[in-house]
Amino acid sequence: MDRTTMDLWVGLFVAAGIVALIGLAMKVGNLTSDHLGDTYTVSAHFDDIGGLKPRAPIKSAGVVVGRVDSIQFDSKRYDAVVKLKIDKSYKFPKDTFASINTSGLLGEQYVTLEAGGDTEMLEEDGKGKIEHTQPALVLEKLIGQFVSSKAEGDSSTPQNTMEDAQ
Repeated sequence: MDRTTMDLWVGLFVAAGIVALIGLAMKVGNLTSDHLGDTYTVSAHFDDIGGLKPRAPIKSAGVVVGRVDSIQFDSKRYDAVVKLKIDKSYKFPKDTFASINTSGLLGEQYVTLEAGGDTEMLEEDGKGKIEHTQPALVLEKLIGQFVSSKAEGDSSTPQNTMEDAQ
């Protein structure tokens, strides 16, 4: 193989590597387009959204049914208002339950919708509102509560055993 052919193959290999890195960065950054088609918007209030970000997936039964459109702070209720864009082909009852979950232990956060039993469906004109929500489970808070409870439990344990011995 002569020098020019070798340089050409190396150049093609480097270009393919760069394209692969760009594709991976877009996938990790949640910038790849999941074709949703026509959507309708509903809102949900959460006490704590954790690390939820716009464009995070909305799943129902493990299937992506939409994307988080925007997140705002409600200064009257002191909570987060999450606007959800749901594909029009998926209809959800008015008593749908929304929760924020995490993929794995430290993965991305997403919204899960669990359909209720109501016969009326969420409105499709942007006035739809999910009333039943569960905030995100924040790992740092759980660890803090665990350490705090262990510290309280450990400090009282020696006293109890001393009193029992006497």
